[in-house]
Amino acid sequence: MTFEETYRKFSKLVFNLALQYVQNTEDAEEIAQDVFVSVNQSLKYFQENSEIQTWIYRIAINKSLDFIKAKNRKKRFALISSFFYDDGNELKNDSHHFDHPGIMLEQKEAIQNIFQHINSLPEQQRTALILTKIEQRSQKEVAEIMNLSPKAVESLLTRAKTNLAKKINPSEGK
Repeated sequence: MTFEETYRKFSKLVFNLALQYVQNTEDAEEIAQDVFVSVNQSLKYFQENSEIQTWIYRIAINKSLDFIKAKNRKKRFALISSFFYDDGNELKNDSHHFDHPGIMLEQKEAIQNIFQHINSLPEQQRTALILTKIEQRSQKEVAEIMNLSPKAVESLLTRAKTNLAKKINPSEGK
């Protein structure tokens, strides 16, 4: 598969995955660009020990996590960017769509709150949760992407759900 074919086939997937991590269109575009620079540089070395999509997922996850770490190191607090125009009344509709199931205008604050809690999870839990619940990948696919056993992914998901429940409704944990 040529780089151009790879880009056409996986660019939306990479952008949406990055957007799950950073919730900011510009940052997601920057991450996607970094991912495809890496893919372009390494495509000739890809040995097909795994699916190309799995390989690209791994690169995208690593680039997304690296981007977040770099932002935190520079002490630029990463706030969730609005998916809406400045007046808050209309969903942005630019060339990139945030293909997130169920987003509705009236749920803006709830969605932002949930993503803040998801972003506060440990990396492995956050990645397992994003891939299974938001990207809707099977636990088997997630295990391959994360280079873990399916049982380890199941454990990460259980811990992520427990931690999210405590963060979202702290009084239930008491």
